[in-house]
Amino acid sequence: MRNRLLASLSAEDYGLIAPNLAQVDLERGRLLYDPGDDIETVYFPQDGVISLMTLMENGAAIESATIGREGALGLMAAVAPRQSLSRAIVQTPVRAARISAAALHDAWEKCPAIRRLVDRHNEALFGHAIQSVACNALHSVEARFCRWLLSCHDRITNDTVALTQEFLADMLGVQRTTVTAVARGLQDRGVIRYRRGVVDILDRSVLESLTCECYSAINRTYERLLP
Repeated sequence: MRNRLLASLSAEDYGLIAPNLAQVDLERGRLLYDPGDDIETVYFPQDGVISLMTLMENGAAIESATIGREGALGLMAAVAPRQSLSRAIVQTPVRAARISAAALHDAWEKCPAIRRLVDRHNEALFGHAIQSVACNALHSVEARFCRWLLSCHDRITNDTVALTQEFLADMLGVQRTTVTAVARGLQDRGVIRYRRGVVDILDRSVLESLTCECYSAINRTYERLLP
């Protein structure tokens, strides 16, 4: 089991939810939730990235957090019925285990380990989001772009990230021309190869030197709170 939350459960605890889990492949760009949608399904990614986007009334958006194999989308609905606070969109192709929120709630009621896991994951995701707020306000586009690439690289099984210029602009909250300029600068230094709709990571060590402190801070939060 490649999802970190599911892998941490004992065989007995995992058995409470296993009969209700189904494997699903989610294509890039698929919309899973919009703000106000009832959360009826919980996704445990095994490979790939789901982005949580904060939307403005004028249609502008910016990424507030990402979810990959370390976590789950919609996990708060295990406690009680919930509505989504953000747009959840598949950023790279995702392989995930899916379960209904109602079935997960039944297991949550029976299992202290699942309750602890839900509580800690929600705390970690909140920490991720508030770190992203500071990052978006205080750090350069290049540093934030490097942070996003590293976070994505951590959650996929190869060095190629398939994403469009428009997606990148939305995630970073900048114009597409700014994304192009930053990507070209990194390409000129041999850090990435930037093609239409695809970014190849060539030198991860340089990305790590160029990113901001938020990449490590977010990772430490997950390491501290999750098994």
